[in-house]
Amino acid sequence: QVQLVESGGGLVHPGGSLRLSCITSEYALKYYNIAWFRQAPGKEREGVSFLSSTADHTAYADSVKGRFTVSRDSDKNTVYLQMNSLKADDAAVYYCAAAPFWADDSGGWAHDGLYDYWGQGTQVTVAS
Repeated sequence: QVQLVESGGGLVHPGGSLRLSCITSEYALKYYNIAWFRQAPGKEREGVSFLSSTADHTAYADSVKGRFTVSRDSDKNTVYLQMNSLKADDAAVYYCAAAPFWADDSGGWAHDGLYDYWGQGTQVTVAS
């Protein structure tokens, strides 16, 4: 079983920063790609960032490039999403998700059907 526990969401002013955490297992970090998704009310779920199981490949949605950074701390079995220069449009429930590294990602990483395990989500609110 792969479990993902998210934290770090909250209320932030526009231009502020948050760091989301996705605590998982050593096994998951070794054998699963980890992606962050978000979903805002009235919007489709959107792939935000991707980190390969080998931690040598990352990807970002165009809307967050240059502002968000995904990383991990293997000693803590945690994947992070550092979010800077937050905008109102970034407000959403953020989820981390895990896909086996052998999953067929020929269609791209940002397809939620690739991901077998999901965290519970953490709310990010950006408001003045």
